[in-house]
Amino acid sequence: MNLKVIAAGVLALVAAGASAQNINGAGATFPYPIYSKWFSEYSQLHPNVKINYQSIGSGGGIRQVTEGTVDFGASDVTMTDDQIRSAKVKVMAIPTVLGAVVPVYNVPGLNKDLNFSGDVIADIYLGRITKWNDSRIAKDNPGANLPDKAILPVYRSDGSGTSFIFTDFLSKASPAWNSGPGKGASIKWPTGIGQKGNEGIAGMVRQAPYSFGYVELIYAVQNKMSFGSVRNASGKFIRASTGGVTAAAAAAAKAMPADYRISITNAAGADSYPISSFTWLLIPTHSTDPAKGKALADFLGWMLDHGEAEAAAMTYAPLPNQVQDMVRKSIANVK
Repeated sequence: MNLKVIAAGVLALVAAGASAQNINGAGATFPYPIYSKWFSEYSQLHPNVKINYQSIGSGGGIRQVTEGTVDFGASDVTMTDDQIRSAKVKVMAIPTVLGAVVPVYNVPGLNKDLNFSGDVIADIYLGRITKWNDSRIAKDNPGANLPDKAILPVYRSDGSGTSFIFTDFLSKASPAWNSGPGKGASIKWPTGIGQKGNEGIAGMVRQAPYSFGYVELIYAVQNKMSFGSVRNASGKFIRASTGGVTAAAAAAAKAMPADYRISITNAAGADSYPISSFTWLLIPTHSTDPAKGKALADFLGWMLDHGEAEAAAMTYAPLPNQVQDMVRKSIANVK
């Protein structure tokens, strides 16, 4: 009898091991904090599913998932038509949350938080504005004790969705930027020093006095960094918040295309934060392992039912209801 019980236990363990799923993903650093939380919570509820995620940047996420070296990718930049056509593995982009990119700075002794216009930010990276007490920065910040110190611009050295969002905004706010470096996940930066990941920029700006950079909002909050308000399309300086991101997404939600490829930077509306964006998971339409495809589809359903409610506490904005309804239908196509 005892031998039968032991044998049954061994068979149960073997069966459990056979059904266990190790799902590997890679990509954007922008949503990494909330993805880490979601993947951990989901695995606690489903012990047979372990979701591993490497925060390597959107460019790496697109490359790895379309080459089939990971089970899913993540990106803050939508795939181009050429990337979609040339992909070895066909994927669908599923929006997950929205977030904000903020200008961060390290200026010792400042007496107030700073405001930045898009054309001013562009000219800092174009090398046209080189000092903190430049008249154009001073104009947006009356009463600020701006020092006569050189600005050290910091940018992303890796293929980055955060950079795409940031440069997409700069291209809309500055004709000089639009006709020069332009928008992209990887561009040729005219001046400054490169760092890898949101983590890299945050670390560099924190340690280098008089530096200036850009990171996803939660990295600024978690690292207790100074970040500026940004002038939006209505001419109002807006400090990044989930409310400002939600306002930016409001109009887009009504006009969301079926493939979810949309930009909401410099969105209309007095309350819209101008450097806002959706972020996407890149899910193979037909997984080589049907069990993994089923697990990913189940996770996406859990994300809508439970994960979205956690977004605001982590400085992300949840998907608008109309977009959640669209995503729920898209999940049915994950195999």
